[in-house]
Amino acid sequence: MADLTSVRQTSDNSGNAITAAYANANYNAKTGQGIAGTTHVLTVGVGGGAISQAQLNGFVRGITQGASLVTGDLSPDAFTVVGIGSFTAASSTSVVIAVQGTGTPSTTTGDYFAAATVAITATFAGLA
Repeated sequence: MADLTSVRQTSDNSGNAITAAYANANYNAKTGQGIAGTTHVLTVGVGGGAISQAQLNGFVRGITQGASLVTGDLSPDAFTVVGIGSFTAASSTSVVIAVQGTGTPSTTTGDYFAAATVAITATFAGLA
């Protein structure tokens, strides 16, 4: 592997020189994330019991279609699932799921799948 310790970037992608003053802009920590849309971290369950693989699949299908596959309700917002936490079918009673979209996930029980409960654990605003 090449030794890159002596290599440094002297200009940004637009050709502007990188100076010490320029570098400070990169350390301006603020609320949000660098992806368009909003990212929500959800905790999903099915009424306190163990979640089956079919229930998890059904919830994912429901939230990505933005509709209750059980009641036919078309009002919930649709999202892209970008991460699913540790899960063991028929053993886990909840699973953490990260979704991205422009709306707010529904927390009404059963909106995305029968008996599915949704709690919004964290929300990260998108690009402003």
